[in-house]
Amino acid sequence: MRGIHHIAIICSDYQRSRRFYTEILGFPVVREVWREERQSWKCDLDAGNAQIELFSFPAPPRRPTRPEACGLRHLAFCVQDLDDEVARLKAAGIECEPVRIDPYTERRFTFFADPDALPLELYEVAG
Repeated sequence: MRGIHHIAIICSDYQRSRRFYTEILGFPVVREVWREERQSWKCDLDAGNAQIELFSFPAPPRRPTRPEACGLRHLAFCVQDLDDEVARLKAAGIECEPVRIDPYTERRFTFFADPDALPLELYEVAG
């Protein structure tokens, strides 16, 4: 294995989620296609060392719980300045949880949610 290629996210409102991931979080679009046979959009986003695949499907089921559902718990994005990113999200109307410190790495982090309540984390890394 060589690493993570992509992470797939199914959203309930494609345009709303596309705006969130591209305009608020700032991930550039690599490609976007309408898949007629599935009545589904697929948008590949450049997330640095991996891609995010954003999908729409007719009537997807909701996430069972937050954040402790079995399976993928959350996505964590590395940032260099947590305070700047939290302020940027707040200015866009996105609420973040209080900043905490990882007791094992002593790094600061916080959680917020995408439009479908998928838990997302900002994790501060060195320069």
